[in-house]
Amino acid sequence: MDFIIRELENNQEEIEAVKEFLYAQILNEYGIGPTPKFHYDIGGIIEYYIRPSKNNFYIALDGEKIIATAAVRAYDVDYELFKGVYSKEDTASIWRLMVDKDYRRHGLARELVATIEEFAKKEGYDKIYLHTHRYLESGIPFWTSVGYEITIEEDDYDETTHMVKYLS
Repeated sequence: MDFIIRELENNQEEIEAVKEFLYAQILNEYGIGPTPKFHYDIGGIIEYYIRPSKNNFYIALDGEKIIATAAVRAYDVDYELFKGVYSKEDTASIWRLMVDKDYRRHGLARELVATIEEFAKKEGYDKIYLHTHRYLESGIPFWTSVGYEITIEEDDYDETTHMVKYLS
């Protein structure tokens, strides 16, 4: 399969295409439409991913078609569980890793994660945090296969599993 991975450009047309892709993926995977409480960063792609120098947003393309996305930003979630553990100075966080169902199982997610990890190392992060959900069939198996470790599994309504990978 031929695809390219590149940084999202600060181009309104491309940003709108990414938003459409993400909202379609979220509807397919989670059965919900745009929800500001959970998707505020999608509405603010420029502010969350393009403007900050230590953040980035990647797209994978098959020709002109967006087939996957992945984003990285300084840790900025205020989880009480991680007070004093992670900071925006030393911890990156992965967001919006989404692969179109017709393009899964071809190593695309692995390449996106490797791209993010290289970016994070270059920017001086020591570790990468993410969270996933136990009800996602391939979530935890995928993340553990690329070296992420479970730190906490919550018994919340969303079956949240927090994970980390230390960069060396």
